[in-house]
Amino acid sequence: MSETNTVPVHLGLILDGNRRWAKANGLPAFEGHRRGYENLKTIGKTAIKRGVKYISAYVFSTENWQRSKEEVDYLMKLLLWVAKHEVAEMNKDGIRVRFMGSRDRLSAKILRAIDEAEIKTKDNVNGTLALCLNYGGRQEIVEAFQKMAANDIATNAINEQTIADNLYQPDIPPVDLIIRTSGEQRISNFMLWRAAYSELYFTDVHWPDFNEAELDKALEEYAARHRRYGK
Repeated sequence: MSETNTVPVHLGLILDGNRRWAKANGLPAFEGHRRGYENLKTIGKTAIKRGVKYISAYVFSTENWQRSKEEVDYLMKLLLWVAKHEVAEMNKDGIRVRFMGSRDRLSAKILRAIDEAEIKTKDNVNGTLALCLNYGGRQEIVEAFQKMAANDIATNAINEQTIADNLYQPDIPPVDLIIRTSGEQRISNFMLWRAAYSELYFTDVHWPDFNEAELDKALEEYAARHRRYGK
């Protein structure tokens, strides 16, 4: 039996093309990242208005540490600013902020700021924005098994549910739809466990130019698909 979709419960966003957008517009890469974040706020709010309950945004991967020190430093400063200064707006819109990723390599300032942002928005119920920071799908699964080992879970007690229970933010459900912008057609280590049956949508539009009309196109295509879950 197939399942006809309406609106995805959980939307994953691979925010690709910030640097390409900046280059195409004669701007520094930093401006592309800043505009990309501003667009994430717009698209996140719009998606929630459309009925999406969870949005996971791939903002900084475990592989992004390989970029130049200057770019990494800028991204960390931007993420710190977001964690510190956007809480009031998220509370106004009733959006809960969550962070998904490894805490390794993140500064004490960033860890403190993201913990505080989660606490201050925990009672918001309109929708959840999960920022995937220092996130890698393989690392998430590795850490899940490390948690199980630390808790002395017997090997014969390990199953799909126990693995899911030890992922980052385990109450966040599987991803229904993943949108990747800027022409690339791969998932790049994003949500490997939760993406088992995700629908994929690729567009050539760079992330800063991915507007509400583009989001609606993706949601309309999702609604027209039939999810069979291997049946």
